[in-house]
Amino acid sequence: MIRLLLVDDHPVVRAGLRAVLAPVDGIEVTAEAGTAADALDAVQREDIDVVLMDLRLGSGGDGVHATESIRALPNPPRVLILTTYETDGDILRAVRAGATGYLLKDADPDDLVRAIGSAAAGETVLAPPVAARLLGRMQSPDTALTQRELEIVGRLSDGDSNRDIARALTISEATVKSHLVHIFDKLGVDSRTRVVAEARRRGLL
Repeated sequence: MIRLLLVDDHPVVRAGLRAVLAPVDGIEVTAEAGTAADALDAVQREDIDVVLMDLRLGSGGDGVHATESIRALPNPPRVLILTTYETDGDILRAVRAGATGYLLKDADPDDLVRAIGSAAAGETVLAPPVAARLLGRMQSPDTALTQRELEIVGRLSDGDSNRDIARALTISEATVKSHLVHIFDKLGVDSRTRVVAEARRRGLL
């Protein structure tokens, strides 16, 4: 029996997932959580095999950070991302945080059930659009932004100054400037405004 934790900040979504999975032999929805903190508590309290994790958890935190915290536990469960978001930045952050798979919420219920089984077995599960994006980045590694560079691009989109970024990421302003040089080069742009525009065009934001 695969013991499952549902993590989504929308109760209606959790109810829908429970309704889809309840009749499935071999899967038991053991617990639900609406925030990152509740998800971490549930994993520590219950015997969970797979966490079905949304990326956006409202004011209750971020699914990537929740994934990272869960995967840092002793003998952690597998984490399968289930979200509506498929930007390069979201995908990379989730994979680097330790997610076993990444599915989109428009997935067929049968595909979701198979993905849960595969995740429980430790297999990587990626929705076709997600796999295509990751393959594209692997084929052009020289222009792929690092995790730190993606964080800085996100800060730029929020209108942060170099000083703001340095404080938020606990690095020096000189380091921020160095990262910006690499970001400008990789994206082929010459201004902060164009960084944000190009990042959005590429689905990085």
